[in-house]
Amino acid sequence: MSQAAAAGRSQPSYAGPNDAYADLLSGTRRLQLEQRAAREAWLAALELEGKDDLLFELEVLLKAAACFSNPRNHPGPPRRSAIVAHDFRPALQIFHDGLERAISLARQLLGPLDRAFVFHRYLGTVLPEDSARARLLAEGASQQTPAGSLITLRQGLTGVHEVVEGVLRVQRVPFRLFHALLSTVYREVDRSTFFNPLSALEFRPEFDRIKSAQVLDLIRSMPGVEAHRLVALTFLSLFRMLRYLSLLDRMAHEPSPRRQHVGSAYLVLSVLRSDARALSDHLRQRAGGLLAEGFERDVLKARASELRHRAPDLRAAGHHLIGIKSALEGIAGSLRLELRRAFQHDLPEPLAQSGTEFRAALAATVGNLRPALQNSILFLGKSLGVSLEQGGVFDDQAARRETSERLRRDVWMFAQIVRAFSSKAQHSPTEDGWAPLHGFQYVREFLAYFRAMGYPLLRAGDYPRIDLFMAAMARLEDTDLVDPARLEDAIDECVAFHGFLTRLFDDISKRDELSGIAFDRRAAAGVLKLYLGD
Repeated sequence: MSQAAAAGRSQPSYAGPNDAYADLLSGTRRLQLEQRAAREAWLAALELEGKDDLLFELEVLLKAAACFSNPRNHPGPPRRSAIVAHDFRPALQIFHDGLERAISLARQLLGPLDRAFVFHRYLGTVLPEDSARARLLAEGASQQTPAGSLITLRQGLTGVHEVVEGVLRVQRVPFRLFHALLSTVYREVDRSTFFNPLSALEFRPEFDRIKSAQVLDLIRSMPGVEAHRLVALTFLSLFRMLRYLSLLDRMAHEPSPRRQHVGSAYLVLSVLRSDARALSDHLRQRAGGLLAEGFERDVLKARASELRHRAPDLRAAGHHLIGIKSALEGIAGSLRLELRRAFQHDLPEPLAQSGTEFRAALAATVGNLRPALQNSILFLGKSLGVSLEQGGVFDDQAARRETSERLRRDVWMFAQIVRAFSSKAQHSPTEDGWAPLHGFQYVREFLAYFRAMGYPLLRAGDYPRIDLFMAAMARLEDTDLVDPARLEDAIDECVAFHGFLTRLFDDISKRDELSGIAFDRRAAAGVLKLYLGD
């Protein structure tokens, strides 16, 4: 049994009708109440070791039918030629191997019922009459129960698997054929009553219940429906991505690796990339508008005679929502940077390397992404006023060491960015009112890096000048032309922030979990170049 599932079963199921966390757990997959109960009863009755983990892996591989069909979710450097010019046979081989693993998982979950399915399928090949074959096929397509639904899905996946094996005998697979084959699997999964995980950001109680009572209390303390739901969605998504990484870590360290594991790993990576992009896009494009709509609704509810009395509270609530928006957008920017680096630089293209080399790259990628996601969780808590480190969200020593190492590296990297920006700004010809806009592109780039990397560090380090720094950044962002006075204020704040980052770097290095672990500046500089796109 997985740790998260075990923890979830010791918690109350749902906290109330307006609990966004509970609603996301139970409502993102459109199962009726009786279907949810039947699925939970079926899983509880299975006498199979590690059944929660097996079901989770199966559903991730099923979701990959949609995610892996999009080449944007494949690792490797960006392709500069048209998609029709590429051969997708290596990618189809990857999908074939992952599909084989999914069928194996379905067989394990079916247990003795799988033997009945095999015999049923054999009869379909030997019956002489077409009507008898059609009747037998209809009998095997019942989805009234979870077991029947899984048998039907197993039947569809097996058929597509055999078609893919035939297609792999050709020398070249164009994108349209690759996409059509994966769409066939997509439709099989989409028709499944009990096993359809195809939504972009969907959660299940058996996989995604959050272990930390402190995080749950924080989610439920959010003011307003919109903030409550956005924070719940972000926490659930980050913890789900950590579970993807745990699955990938197991695949990277399989004692006897097979092609199935390599194929499965690529499919899980595609789901990770897709979910990260979906969360990042939602937070960047929708968080501000949703929070503003909720705040506007609260303001309009107040009577005119109450506005003077309620003004201080409304103003404080507005500033709190601005802080939530900045935190969510910071997480979105950080996710985009982390996944771009991992997929474009750290991971090889499908079948571009041997299995051993791929597993090494996969283990290194997991080691880089895990502390980044963990720090995002800690940062979100800190932005909302709660130090989750003290509550032991990641209570093992290895996790504390990883997050501290990663925070130290991020502090050093952003200190270099701040210093470079200050130096560039001090030598820019801002006195020329007609200076071309493209000459100040570095300002926009710095603001983008600040949202993705700098704002989390402000919160993580309890920076005392945070309001002054944020105000300087906001003034710099509010103008199309760079105003010399505003730029000078930003430079002063950056100089002060650089000094703070230098002291914070030294303080982090003194933590107990980093005792005896030297900081590798050369490696950090190499990572910084990747982040900056060099």
